[in-house]
Amino acid sequence: MTRLLAFDTSTDAMSLALLTPQGRRARDEAGGAKASARLLPELLAMLADAGSTLQELDAIAFGCGPGAFTGLRTACSVAQGLAFGASKPVVPVDSLLIVAQDARTQLADDAPAELWVAMDARMDEVYAGAYRWESGRWTVLSAPALYSVEALNAAWQSAPPTLVAGSALDAFGERLALGAAATVPRERSRAAALIEVAAQLLAEGRTVDATHALPVYLRDKVAQTTQEREAARAAKEVAT
Repeated sequence: MTRLLAFDTSTDAMSLALLTPQGRRARDEAGGAKASARLLPELLAMLADAGSTLQELDAIAFGCGPGAFTGLRTACSVAQGLAFGASKPVVPVDSLLIVAQDARTQLADDAPAELWVAMDARMDEVYAGAYRWESGRWTVLSAPALYSVEALNAAWQSAPPTLVAGSALDAFGERLALGAAATVPRERSRAAALIEVAAQLLAEGRTVDATHALPVYLRDKVAQTTQEREAARAAKEVAT
């Protein structure tokens, strides 16, 4: 009977999902610079369409990174505002793990249980991490980190991957030393994967107080923008 609202704006997509006893809703839309203004209204509309309220939720989940700085700040600000206002716990979701979950849904049951996620981090760098799916849950084998292409290739040379997913495959192409690894370069539904991972984490009790719901930055921090502060303030006002 779980009720969970989840969203992610760590990439150019804006992913929204809702889990209720009546089922799951998941939607991917264009995000980027527009996400700051559109995220909160879209979330409230999704709740209204499902006949649900913030007060009925068990938790609020958000993609905590790594990813685009502004997108991470936007999602974190909205998650904190909604959670503070409605007195709900927060589920931070590793944004690379969302990609791993999506890749798993695209593969056959006998696909490798271990995979690397490699996402284009711009500036000729890659966000990458390794994960294992076993007994119905994910474990982290190599925590998300920021790599140069050369550094990631060196890591893979010492321990060749069997499966790689993520946007870096298209962005860097033959520059990545994939060897014989199978690949999943594109996501099928980021929102659907997000709600799956968030529900797993919630079931495991992996929640935090809104105060401790923070983005995962792998580059230097910069100040929160006025637009992001306004998004957080609006989210808190709506929830109260």
